[in-house]
Amino acid sequence: MTVALTDKDPHNLSELARVVVLGVRIQRREARGRSTKALENRVDRIREEAQAREDARAAARRKQQGK
Repeated sequence: MTVALTDKDPHNLSELARVVVLGVRIQRREARGRSTKALENRVDRIREEAQAREDARAAARRKQQGK
């Protein structure tokens, strides 16, 4: 099980590290005048997966509290 950095953050530490590394790569590519779209898409996918996982957890908690 991976743990989020804060209670409000849907990203775990691994995802945060990947997003930071991709951000650095995006900055380097922009500085060289190269396309960053593929890297930006990867960051978006990581964020979407993290949010979907957190939404599923929140729904499970609401369902459990409703019992």
